[in-house]
Amino acid sequence: MSEVFEGYERQYCELSANLSRKCTSASHLDGEQKKQRISEIKTGLDEAEALIRKMDLEARSLQPSVKAILLAKLREYKSDLNNLKSEIKRISSANVGQAARDELLESGMADTLMVRCQYSIFSS
Repeated sequence: MSEVFEGYERQYCELSANLSRKCTSASHLDGEQKKQRISEIKTGLDEAEALIRKMDLEARSLQPSVKAILLAKLREYKSDLNNLKSEIKRISSANVGQAARDELLESGMADTLMVRCQYSIFSS
């Protein structure tokens, strides 16, 4: 095996585990803390993609017998990364959905207050 590939692989596995923990904790947060955690996760996903590209380049430069084994591992890591991306999309969309819901409720409350104000003006 390639020591360079193994180094990237170690970094990726640590980063992936860290991102997974952050996704779990982000789903329990709300507001500004959740936005910050999502931003951290997205930065980590970019780093993970860069490591996968480096592993891919390294694997393709090796002998065919070793190359096949490493490319198979890489497919697993790409799948893992796609799962993490799906998870962050789900968490982000829940955040957007909650923000949209809050906005609708606030606008509904503003409409209710406006109607009440108009009613009290006209009834006076």
